[in-house]
Amino acid sequence: MKSSTTLLITCSTVFLAQLGMSIYLPALPEMARSLSTDASHVAWGLAMYLIGMAMPMLLWGSISQRIGRKPILLAALVIYGLSNIALPLGQGLEMFLLLRLVQGIGASGISVMARVLIRDSFQGELLAKALSWLSISFVVALGIGQYLGSIVQTALGWPAIFQLLGGASLLMAGLVAWVRFPMLSEHNVSSSALSYYCRIMLDRAFLFPALTGGLGYGVIIAFNTAAPLILQGSFNWSALEYGLLGWPISAAYFLGALGVNRFVLRTGRHRLMTIGVGLVLVGSTVMLFGSIAGTSIAWLFWLPYCFAVFGQSLNYPISLSLANDGSPVSGAYAMALSGFIHQLMAAAIGGIAGLIASQEAWPLSLLCTLLALGAMFCVMAPSNRRTA
Repeated sequence: MKSSTTLLITCSTVFLAQLGMSIYLPALPEMARSLSTDASHVAWGLAMYLIGMAMPMLLWGSISQRIGRKPILLAALVIYGLSNIALPLGQGLEMFLLLRLVQGIGASGISVMARVLIRDSFQGELLAKALSWLSISFVVALGIGQYLGSIVQTALGWPAIFQLLGGASLLMAGLVAWVRFPMLSEHNVSSSALSYYCRIMLDRAFLFPALTGGLGYGVIIAFNTAAPLILQGSFNWSALEYGLLGWPISAAYFLGALGVNRFVLRTGRHRLMTIGVGLVLVGSTVMLFGSIAGTSIAWLFWLPYCFAVFGQSLNYPISLSLANDGSPVSGAYAMALSGFIHQLMAAAIGGIAGLIASQEAWPLSLLCTLLALGAMFCVMAPSNRRTA
């Protein structure tokens, strides 16, 4: 199968998986009323989704190394699709959170297989360029997804959001069933998968780029967890107004991903990643100062976040490619482990953001700034510089 076809399939599946993070956010207050609980409790659904994404990632990677990519991708799409359809049928907060966990498990397999299939087809700077297209799919889902969710909620109610997403996922599974993926050219099965993962994890050339991407990713997760309560609370935004915020967010991430695609070959991966992390730090810091000095001005909160998103869109695909190139073990293991690290970090950060969630903007802004400082430390590590 041509690399362009692989890229199209992987971007489409990632788009569906990432919609699960953002498409329901504008409906969060309505869902809380329907479930007879507080909106901050429903916000834990994102943390459960991220936990579900993190839990089986290493398993998805090791199994795909033995039986191939396609069966794993099909299974993940079916799990994801059926759990989306089932979610509106559940009763109570507990069932909602459980089904969000199952959704995350399906999205986990989709995410791992998308990255592994890209890794099978591209290397080096070309890998960073290809991963930038996955980043574009990610942000289109992240930003436009919440706008789409606000439209569906207004027209059909919040259950239709998950039903439509589930149906689309099952249709995609049918398409994937007809696609031929390339045969594996490498089989790292002579030792246990755990030994491979431990060997990769202890390598600094893999670890620091992986942590750099994960901390920047955490800024986006923290914002998605707490921002609906802030903007629809203290700033009195409607669900549709919050949905419209997806457009500038999407534009920021889209432009950054295009920047990687266009400039990574001439600028170099480490330099471009450093610029990206610097923008995340600047955006988060301005967001913090704006939250303290201009507590009634919404654009001082969301506009600096858009700059941080632009920086993360530069950082993320490059950090993934550097982590993969720095891995001492070939095959699906490095991509699966980096995904596991990122989702584990995201789940923890989402949980923290849920605990500090309030109608005040400064706790979220402070958390984002601390995460950006951690990313800057990692990107400046000597082992990170040597891999560029």
